[in-house]
Amino acid sequence: MRLTYMSFPTTRLRRLRQNEQLRSLVRETRLSLEAFVYPLFVCPGEGVRKEVRSMPGVFNFSIDEAMKEAREAHSLGVPAAILFGLPETKDEMATGAWSDDGIVQQAARAIKREIPELVVVGDVCLCEYTSHGHCGIVRSTGPQSLGAAVAHPPSSTGEYEIVNDATLELLARTAVSLARAGVDMVAPSDMMDGRVAAIRKALDEAGLTNIPILSYAAKFASGFYGPFREAADSVPQFGDRRSYQMDGANLREAMREIELDIEEGADIIMVKPAMPYLDAKLLPAMAGSIASG
Repeated sequence: MRLTYMSFPTTRLRRLRQNEQLRSLVRETRLSLEAFVYPLFVCPGEGVRKEVRSMPGVFNFSIDEAMKEAREAHSLGVPAAILFGLPETKDEMATGAWSDDGIVQQAARAIKREIPELVVVGDVCLCEYTSHGHCGIVRSTGPQSLGAAVAHPPSSTGEYEIVNDATLELLARTAVSLARAGVDMVAPSDMMDGRVAAIRKALDEAGLTNIPILSYAAKFASGFYGPFREAADSVPQFGDRRSYQMDGANLREAMREIELDIEEGADIIMVKPAMPYLDAKLLPAMAGSIASG
């Protein structure tokens, strides 16, 4: 049977726009409390509630205060929280990210023990935990040592390299550690090539096959991240992140990143930052699950 598509005057798209009841009935995109994920920045100590200067009303919380905040958010109907950690110490291997007694691991155990119904998402990245503030292992390619580069930033990005494949192992270890601590979902935000596949493989081998992956699939390099980096204490000590985060001019490349992450096993994909990249959100949103960051 051949389908015939009618045009005006048979087809009148305004029929479904006549009143709010009809418009609401066929609305394709809805913003509701049930879709919110509350970011919590967790730091060492007790009774800590330190306001982030660039984001009034946003705080760094010690674990006890984070639990109070999570409990209140959940009581208001927010179903999920994502945890970012500020470790007590940092090093070149981001040990605090994948340590079983890391700050986020401790917070996840505490929150899930007290509020088991809250969906807890664990951020998987190394920038908060590295002494240099980059999202992966750094190798110096110039005359400076890495420690000297932190003290005296290199003049060009050609003097250091973010080592992709070595970073994957630490990201995978971080995801497994977070899942074992009780998070319901892991969210890699680092933008290393192949990280979703590495994390999926590590989770499955650890018997954690039911842990979903929310991938920051198309994360564009952006000045919008400044306040977040203050909140997470993750400002790069030298250079920038443009060698791994995406060029804002490249929509086709964003679609390739999204397709690759889905192929590698991502359950949900995110485009970040959301507002200026609505065009990058449109096609994947039509094809499957997409989150806004």
